[in-house]
Amino acid sequence: MFLSDPTLVSLIHLGCARNLIDSELILGRMAEAGLTITADAAAAGTVVINTCSFIGPAQAESEAAIEAELARKRAGDLRLVVVAGCLVQRYRKKLREQFPTVDLFAEISDYRSLALSIRDLADGKRVPGYLEGPAQREASREGARLLATPSSYAFLRISHGCDHKCSFCTIPSIRGLHRSKPIDVILAEAEELVAAGARELVLVAEDSTFWGRDLGLRLPDLIEQLAEVPGLLWVRLMYAYPGDFPWELTPLLREHPRVATYLDMPIQHASASVLRAMRRGGGGAQMRRMFDRLFLEVPDLSLRTTLLVGFPGETEEDLQELLQLLQDYSLSRVGVFVYSPEPGTESFDLDQRVPEELALERRGRVLEVRDAQLRAEQEALVGQRIEVLIDEPAGPDGTCVGHTIRDAPESDLVAFVRDGEADHCSATPGSLLHAVVEGTDDDHNLLASMEQAETRS
Repeated sequence: MFLSDPTLVSLIHLGCARNLIDSELILGRMAEAGLTITADAAAAGTVVINTCSFIGPAQAESEAAIEAELARKRAGDLRLVVVAGCLVQRYRKKLREQFPTVDLFAEISDYRSLALSIRDLADGKRVPGYLEGPAQREASREGARLLATPSSYAFLRISHGCDHKCSFCTIPSIRGLHRSKPIDVILAEAEELVAAGARELVLVAEDSTFWGRDLGLRLPDLIEQLAEVPGLLWVRLMYAYPGDFPWELTPLLREHPRVATYLDMPIQHASASVLRAMRRGGGGAQMRRMFDRLFLEVPDLSLRTTLLVGFPGETEEDLQELLQLLQDYSLSRVGVFVYSPEPGTESFDLDQRVPEELALERRGRVLEVRDAQLRAEQEALVGQRIEVLIDEPAGPDGTCVGHTIRDAPESDLVAFVRDGEADHCSATPGSLLHAVVEGTDDDHNLLASMEQAETRS
């Protein structure tokens, strides 16, 4: 069977926004090495899989992707299979025993050696089958990225690693301890991303609120400077850890026109006993004090959180406390995971595991509360005027796709915008539109009619 050109490379990305940045770095390095990038994996001669291994389902997805590409290789439809990222970093050379026909494994690294090794393999040269990364990745300039997001926004990593000791989490063992990227490096990257067309920068890290403490700085120092980058519309903060929150940030959230009135703060749970077992501390009373202050200081705040249900020892009373917290604060932008016992974590050895069926049922109950609140919040916007940052041009149905300041790209909801006077929305990615909400779809996304376009500098 005809084999595709091995210098024609496609990348399969799995995992979170932080891992997406790694995927973009890999793509950038491969392009620099003279490889040709294609989005069509079926046409490629080489496939790179950037894996995720945060929890069991993510690991299973990564392993399934590897198996699928190896099957294509056995069938003669593919020349080279390369596996990189978190799964390799976590299990290291054990993966070679599980997948002996993978051509190249690479730990998390600067990716230059990965790209050059792929180039050598494509040219028929012999290379080591396993590339080790540094003991701890340097928090410095990361190199050119080939962006995989719509041109309207980009993710910007502000630090690497995490110093927290959450009993369920594998991240410190995969990504290492916290290292802040220097502010001048972040600002230079921000300017490049905006120059490439990004109107919104989404700040990501394992713990964004910890940024700067190893540099003698605080997160508000960074955000205030980022918000002044010419051409930027919004800067948005994700992964804010609730402990020791930098309250100097709230005036920026409330008052700065380029700082999104949005905060992603994963609280995981509301029960003090569950949080204690998670090694996170705090509890419902502490969460309520924090939320009260947040909404007092930033009344229009859109607060997103992530929850973990089914943790060992979680009771019905614990779940009820969590549900009550969600209802009392009308939290509508909520992600919910079911606990996954991960070898090597402290919680793996805990007794009183919640049966999977019960944990899934509890997740469903949390989602029911979330969806009811989300539906009410979105329907209350009908008839109101909103701003929408366009991410995708109009498709065959004539509607553009974008998001509001209250919704993080790739995490929350979208807005479908039609032209109020024409059959086809002509707005391009990066345009900021004024629109009137006409309704919602079955997934609670907004359906809106364009009034006018506005350009902000």
